[in-house]
Amino acid sequence: MEHIISKLRKYEIQIRKAINSRMQGDFHSIFKGSGLEFDGVREYQYGDDTRTIDWNVSAKGHGTFVKTFKEEKEQTVFFLLDVSASQEIGTPGAQKVDVGKEITGVLTLAAVKQQNRVGLLTFSDQKEKFVKSGKGIKHGYAIIHELYNHTPESTKTNIDQAIKKSLEIIHKKSVIILVSDFIDEGYEQSLRLLANRHDLVVLHLKDDRETQLPNLGIVPIYDKESKKTIWVNTSSKDFRKKLEKTYTVNKGELEKFCRKNQINYLEINTKDNYVPQLIKLFKIRNKSMKRD
Repeated sequence: MEHIISKLRKYEIQIRKAINSRMQGDFHSIFKGSGLEFDGVREYQYGDDTRTIDWNVSAKGHGTFVKTFKEEKEQTVFFLLDVSASQEIGTPGAQKVDVGKEITGVLTLAAVKQQNRVGLLTFSDQKEKFVKSGKGIKHGYAIIHELYNHTPESTKTNIDQAIKKSLEIIHKKSVIILVSDFIDEGYEQSLRLLANRHDLVVLHLKDDRETQLPNLGIVPIYDKESKKTIWVNTSSKDFRKKLEKTYTVNKGELEKFCRKNQINYLEINTKDNYVPQLIKLFKIRNKSMKRD
């Protein structure tokens, strides 16, 4: 466990240095957006989030007004991590599930060091592990311990149910970081509701093995979620094109959905160093917070 903590600390420090130097930003602002309390109203300005419009005040006929908020001292960050069997694809030690755990661990350390409250919900097609939000480095280590020592009870995926469960248990407006490969359907309505209630970040995990199968002819492929073996012709151009198209369409639709609903979206490939990827995300969040 010590080597895991050491690795996560190293990555967390790299991210912090990059933000403080190259980006000239505030590391704390990457978690900003939660824990806001009503402060008053002001006239609407171009670029304001339309979700903040105060319709009651605006209806009086003196113009369009938006609600303003001030940041509470204490922020809450919640991680929703997919630990279903579809995550177990990739190089041993660098599978999607491994990358998801590392990212969650790195950002947990970053959040607790900024005096934020941090919580965790891991899921498959059910709630796997829930850790109430708490503060302090000991709490951060407790979350990391749960990440690396819990064995999921189910192999299947149900993102919709996971989001609904998070809506039940996370009442205070928070920064929600959802980490999954999003190999599922029918979760869009719940995802939209989650984005309306919280400051949502979507991290979309990908592994090239999902779309770039070796040309081996007709081979058996074991589906870890359904626990069934199916035979596919990996030499078939139609099969390979369909496989690539399916992922491309799913990615495109999810990315478009996130833009439409003001959700921060980032795809992370397991073959890549995710630290620069996270810095890219934080740069976007820093810019958006400066506009606010």
